[in-house]
Amino acid sequence: MLNSKLKTVGGVALAVAIAWAPASQARVTKIIIDRTAALSGDATYETLTGRAFGELDPNDEHNALITDIQTAPRNANGKVEYIASFFVVKPVDMSKASGLLWHDVPNRGGRITISSDLRAQGDVGVSSGWQGDNAGATATAVPANAASLTPVTPSNNEWVKTPVLSGVTGQILGRIVNRSGPNAAPLLVMGNPIPYFPANVNDNSGATMTIHTKETVNGIITEGGTVPNSDWKFCGGGTFAAPTPVTALPVQVCMKNGFDATKLYQLQYIAKDPYVLGAGTAAFRDVGSFFKYGSAADGNPLAGKVQWAIIRGSSQSGNFTRHLIFLGMNEDEAGRIVHEGAWPLIAGRRVANNSRWGQPDGVLELYQMGSEGPQWWHSFPDRARDLHPGGILDRCSLTKTCPKIVETFGGSEVFALKMTTSWVGTDPKSDIPLPDNVRRYYLPSSTHGGGSGAVTQNPSASPVNCPGNNWGRGTLRANPLPATALVNRMRVALRDWVMKGTEPPASKWPQLRGPKNERTLVEATKASMGFPSGVPGIPDSVFAAENFVFPIFDYDWGPEYDHYNASGNPTNMPPPIRGQVKMLVPMVNSDGNEQGGVPTVMNEAPLGTYLGWNITAGPTDATYDGRPFHAGQVCNYVGGMVPFAVKKADKAPGDTRPSLEERYVNHAGFVAAVRKAADNAACQGYLLAGTQAASMGAKCTGAVPAGFPDDWAVLVQQAKDSDVLCTTMVAGKCVDPAL
Repeated sequence: MLNSKLKTVGGVALAVAIAWAPASQARVTKIIIDRTAALSGDATYETLTGRAFGELDPNDEHNALITDIQTAPRNANGKVEYIASFFVVKPVDMSKASGLLWHDVPNRGGRITISSDLRAQGDVGVSSGWQGDNAGATATAVPANAASLTPVTPSNNEWVKTPVLSGVTGQILGRIVNRSGPNAAPLLVMGNPIPYFPANVNDNSGATMTIHTKETVNGIITEGGTVPNSDWKFCGGGTFAAPTPVTALPVQVCMKNGFDATKLYQLQYIAKDPYVLGAGTAAFRDVGSFFKYGSAADGNPLAGKVQWAIIRGSSQSGNFTRHLIFLGMNEDEAGRIVHEGAWPLIAGRRVANNSRWGQPDGVLELYQMGSEGPQWWHSFPDRARDLHPGGILDRCSLTKTCPKIVETFGGSEVFALKMTTSWVGTDPKSDIPLPDNVRRYYLPSSTHGGGSGAVTQNPSASPVNCPGNNWGRGTLRANPLPATALVNRMRVALRDWVMKGTEPPASKWPQLRGPKNERTLVEATKASMGFPSGVPGIPDSVFAAENFVFPIFDYDWGPEYDHYNASGNPTNMPPPIRGQVKMLVPMVNSDGNEQGGVPTVMNEAPLGTYLGWNITAGPTDATYDGRPFHAGQVCNYVGGMVPFAVKKADKAPGDTRPSLEERYVNHAGFVAAVRKAADNAACQGYLLAGTQAASMGAKCTGAVPAGFPDDWAVLVQQAKDSDVLCTTMVAGKCVDPAL
């Protein structure tokens, strides 16, 4: 065994290269620690930045589902190699470690440091690469020195070097939208480059550029002809008359007569050199297994100190968490469980990380993968798509390697990210029962990831940007409803469930038939939802099927694609749409705020209508910014807010929602409503309330772990300090004699 200690380039810290090559399984064979450093702001913790070199056995059943693993390049041992980055955050004195490791999934390469509340518990954090598409200069791009066998200055993002099928070609799709003028336009997915180069950047003869003049949310496309191949070319920038060469991603397109922002340009072209993306999923599994099970002799800096591990990912990373479990990769090649817990946050699907030409950055816009196969935990029929029954937990159930799962999400995941299929299947007639190892918490009326938490009767009117590929701006204000308090509570709950076996709070989400036979999940129409009329800025047109909720499309990706496992080679570009999967949405109350989820302060003592959706601006809107293509449709996956009028006389004509003064009378009345809502959430177990809350008169309190906030006290104090119906503000805080 090689065990050498080397200085980093700057002499900042010791770096270690360790070889580990057990005969029985192919896995991490060597780690190189490129940098050891103190954690900024916390002298009790340090960070280790490094790379893991690993091997996969193509013939091992644990790797059998990896697309193209059998044809991937192999080393002299007949194994398929990868290199993955990692970032460890650990106590300097490991005798103080709690035994729990949080294995964080990076979102588009973003490195993660565990929060101070978890460090106060002595937990360990590991962030490691999984997205092997080598795209984006500061995202998942693999550094040039990735394979160096000596320490190097590390990158600041997570990446994984996966095998490449050199010389292999295939059809892929790129879309250019809301671009205008003569300059080159990039080929993007989300905001990052499409990760593949054209087979021949100097020849577009095998490509087809189709113009779309309109696309509805529910997949009705109006075509406007094709652009002759003589009128466009691949380029690295510049213009059609003066293009620059293609040398790096993103590949761009130069158009002879420039781009028209009212049109979408859909480009079908031949690409080359696909990645074996599934090797990145296996690398994440193997790195987690190494830090959990590897010994000190293997070079594991956490050896013997990890008893439990939790995989955690948010949004795209949460989709990956579900994807890894579905593939059975919570079991390592030695047959051991890798993570005892799992937490997919704001994630309603899986990720396109195991098909040839996969684009894991995709957000489920038209023709993007991610909802193929079962999206639900239990085995359940898929009648609409005529796929055999199955569930995400099927494989880990057979090997007894399923984790305890907490999932948290909210409104935007329903309206744009196709969440409800995981609750009711593709033929929504009944609720799918939750397995015993899963807890589900829905944050009603929330935007993707939660809002700022600002409590004010005068919310900012600054427009929000619609996420996705150059989508546009919204017409409604930003949704401030925060996810922070629920996430804090679930961080404690999952930790205690994994480490102590303590049952989390009861699951709570909108259902076709709830615990008391109530229905809070309905058809996606204004009438079924019970959405009030007269809410300023919300026309009835937005509720039309062509504008409102993104359905799942049943695509035909071709005969070489496995539509159940979301693997193989998609050969149909663009794929025909064989049908749609119906989406349901939560009911709302007379204010337009959602019902059926976890009780929250802002939803029960509201300052406006909080929405999991927004409306994309068009030329007649004040927030319009020159991107008209999606005007009038939901603003991809961002929420909105329509504030209540402060006084009755301020209400817009037709607005039936009571004003703040009608609801609360005065500032003291608002604070009383917040206290009542905070008590309701805390007494049901969904809000942390500790000694400070007790001193302020909270009804239901308990122990709050060191380092965690007393959220009951935080929310009530925030209401006291706010400007809501306040008569006197001093130094930014309300001074109210009644309080």
